Amino acid sequence: MSAPTPQPHRLLAATALHRGDRAYQQDQVEILTHAKVPGCVLAVLADGMGGKSGGRKASDQVVMTARQIFERYLPAKDDPAETLKQLVMESHLMIKLTAITAEEEPHSTVAAFLLGPARDCSVAHAGDSRVYHFRGAEMLSRTTDHSYVQRLIDEGKLNEEQANSHPQANLLTGCLGTQADPPLTITHIDKVEPGDTLLACSDGLWHYFSPRELGAIVQGLPPREASEMLVSKARQRARGGGDNLSLALVRVETIV
Repeated sequence: MSAPTPQPHRLLAATALHRGDRAYQQDQVEILTHAKVPGCVLAVLADGMGGKSGGRKASDQVVMTARQIFERYLPAKDDPAETLKQLVMESHLMIKLTAITAEEEPHSTVAAFLLGPARDCSVAHAGDSRVYHFRGAEMLSRTTDHSYVQRLIDEGKLNEEQANSHPQANLLTGCLGTQADPPLTITHIDKVEPGDTLLACSDGLWHYFSPRELGAIVQGLPPREASEMLVSKARQRARGGGDNLSLALVRVETIV
């Protein structure tokens, strides 16, 4: 018996960025498509911190470094996990160099995923920006924050709901641009199937949703509309006290 022919698929993608109720936009997000290899995509999101312009300088460095590294990336030859590691460590060094010439202390989180032409996917993050993997509306996995409240969850002292309203919910245990190396975590998804969605987002967005709500929205609407709905709901729920928020969404769809 011959193996079934794989169905043709396409990638649908969207990004969203909103200043929230802050005076400055310090998030940055971009989805990059490979110039020569169809189906190869890098999504990168950075939530900058530090002074009026320090955070924006830091998040700009992350996206700029991602562009440069992805331009040189060859899916047939290069290791995606090593490429993401390079993205994180080079961004970290560039932000530290920026700090030398700046008054502020620029820092940034990073959440990135690199989807290969065979639909394998590597994920990297540092800080509390997240990457979720949904199959339909069901969350299969998400990254684990490098944060104080996540440590309390791991120790069994808090549950997810308590962590969300904890007064030190935004305290990170590591990010880019600090004296210490970032707490880099890289994970691998063997296969992103048709009907799956990858979502990278900053805490200004995920803070307002349960995984079940996120899954229902990304499954129920096309990526552009899903992004608009997520931003709109987060803004309503922030009630005038919302952080910058950003997201990158990629869905795999079968071509009928």
